[in-house]
Amino acid sequence: MNEKHLVIVSGMSGAGKTVAIQAFEDMGYFCIDNLPPTMLKMFFKMIQKSNDVDNVAVVIDVRARMFFEEISSVLADLENAPNIKFDVLFLDANDDELVARYKETRRNHPLAENGLITVGIEAERVALDPLKKSSQIVIDTSGISPRQLREELGSIFKKNKESKFHVEVVSFGYKYGLPKDADIVMDVRFLPNPHYIPELRPLTGNDEAVRDFVMSFDETQIFYAKFLEMIEMLLPAYIKEGKTSLTIAIGCTGGQHRSVAIANRLYADVLERGYIAHNHQRDAGKRKETVNRS
Repeated sequence: MNEKHLVIVSGMSGAGKTVAIQAFEDMGYFCIDNLPPTMLKMFFKMIQKSNDVDNVAVVIDVRARMFFEEISSVLADLENAPNIKFDVLFLDANDDELVARYKETRRNHPLAENGLITVGIEAERVALDPLKKSSQIVIDTSGISPRQLREELGSIFKKNKESKFHVEVVSFGYKYGLPKDADIVMDVRFLPNPHYIPELRPLTGNDEAVRDFVMSFDETQIFYAKFLEMIEMLLPAYIKEGKTSLTIAIGCTGGQHRSVAIANRLYADVLERGYIAHNHQRDAGKRKETVNRS
C-alpha cells in the first residue's frame, strides 16, 4: 500500500488558509475545508482504503472550536498510524496585517466580541498557540501576495518532497519592528548608509548602484564572509535537528537599502548551495517620510 501524505492546514483567520487549500488543489491534493478534528481519523481511514488518493490536505481552524481541544490527541494517533506521513502547516501574519485584511473584506472575525477584530485576533492567538508550537511548517504571510504564497507552498510540497527544508530570507527596517517569526536576526546598521547619498536615497538595495555602494567597503566584505560562513555551518545543523525551515532576517534602519542588498546576496548564495530558499523584502516598498538626521 502506498504511503499516504496528509497536510493539516491551520493558522490565524485571514492569514491565507483559503489560498493555501486552493494551492493544494492545484497540486493534485484531495482537499477538505473546515473538517472537525474528531472526524479526522474517521476520514483518513476512508482515504487509506482508496487506491486513487495518496495526498490529502485538510483545513482545521477555530471555526471548529468546539472540537479543537481534541486535536492534540488526534495528532498523537496519526503519528503512530501505519503508512501515514503528515505535516501540520500553520499560517500566520502580524496583527496589523490581519486587521487590514479584515477591514478590506469587511468580514467579522469568528472570535470577535461586539465586532472588535483585535479582540478576536488576541483570543485566536491564545487558542492556536499550542498547535503553532507543534507545527512542522510555519509561514508568515505578512507582506506577501497570494501568488507568492502559492509559489512558496509549491516549492515546499510539490517540487521537492524528499527534503522540505527551506530558508526564508527577510529584509526589514527596525523602524517598523522585528519580524515575529525570525530564527536569526542580523543587524546591518553598522554598514555605511546609502540614505545619506542624495542620488541613492530614493533607490533600494535591488538597484545596482545601491548594491555596489554597500558591497564596496572592506567592512562589508569582511562581515559578509564571516556571516555566510556561519550560515553555511548552521544550515546542515538545523536539518540534522529536524527543523523544516529557517527564517533569517536582515535589518537596517528603514529596510530599504543595506538590509535589502545583504539579503539579496545571502538569498543568491543559499540557492547556489542547493537549498530551497525564498526572499521577502518586507519594508523595501514603504515610502514614508524620513526625518532628516544630522
